[in-house]
Amino acid sequence: MHDLPSDGLALVLLVFVLGLKHGFDADHLATIDGLTRYNAAVRPRLARFCGSLFSLGHGAVVVVIAVGASLLSQGWAVPEWLESSGAWISITVLVLLGVLNLRAVYAAEAHEMVRPVGLKGRWVARSGQVSHPAGVALVGALFALSFDTVSQAALFAMAGVQAGGWLPAAGLGLVFMAGMLLADGANGLWIARLIARADATARIASRVMALAVAGISLLVAAWSLARMLAPTLDAWGEGKALLFGAGVMAVIFSSFLLGQRLARAPAHAVDIPG
Repeated sequence: MHDLPSDGLALVLLVFVLGLKHGFDADHLATIDGLTRYNAAVRPRLARFCGSLFSLGHGAVVVVIAVGASLLSQGWAVPEWLESSGAWISITVLVLLGVLNLRAVYAAEAHEMVRPVGLKGRWVARSGQVSHPAGVALVGALFALSFDTVSQAALFAMAGVQAGGWLPAAGLGLVFMAGMLLADGANGLWIARLIARADATARIASRVMALAVAGISLLVAAWSLARMLAPTLDAWGEGKALLFGAGVMAVIFSSFLLGQRLARAPAHAVDIPG
C-alpha cells in the first residue's frame, strides 16, 4: 500500500495521481477497449463515452467502500499481513500484465492494431458486450470489486478517519475518481478515434501505448520488489510516493500524447515495416 502524506494538499495531489495511474491500469485499458469496439458498431454515439461511464461506475464503488470502511474502522489499524500479501499480489499481477502486453505487441500482425491485455476481463467474458450507459457503468462497478481497488479505498478510509471522519474519506474517494475519470475518459475517446481510422498510424499508436503499459507494469513491479528486499532502499523511498507516482504518470502520459499525435498524423506519413 502507498504511504499517504499528512499534509492536506500533498495528500489530495497524491490521491489524484493514484487515480490517474489507476485509470491507465491494463485491465481498465483492455475493458474500455472492448466496450468501445463493441459500441462503435452497435451504438457509435455511446462508444466515445465508454471510458467515462466505466470510470464513474468504478469510482462510485470506491467512494462507497471508503465511506463504509471509515464508519466501521474507528480504532482499527491495517494488519501487517494484509500489507505484505497485498504487495506480493500486486507485484505478481503487474509482472503478468507486463509480459502479456509485451506478448500482444510482438504477436500482432503488421496489419492489426494491438489491443491491451487485462486479467479481470477474462473473468467476465461478456463484459465488453454492453450497449447501455448504465450497463457500461455497472461493468466499471464490478471491476472495482478487487483486492487492489478495495485496499486503496480502505487506505482512503484510514486517512479520512485521521482527518476527521467519513466526509474526508468520501472526498478522497471523489478525488481518486476524478483522476481516474480523466484517464479513462481520454482513453475511451482515443480508442474510438483509432477504431475510426484503422490505418497505419493508428496501428503504430496502439503499439506505443501497449509497450508503455507493459514497460510501466514491469518497472513498478521491479521497484516494489526491490523495496521489499532492500530495507535501505525502502527507507530512501519513504515520503517520495507523490514524486514516484508523478514520474510514472509522466511516462504514461507522454506515451499517450505520442499515440495521440500518431493517430492525428496523415495516413501516408507513417508506415509499419513488414
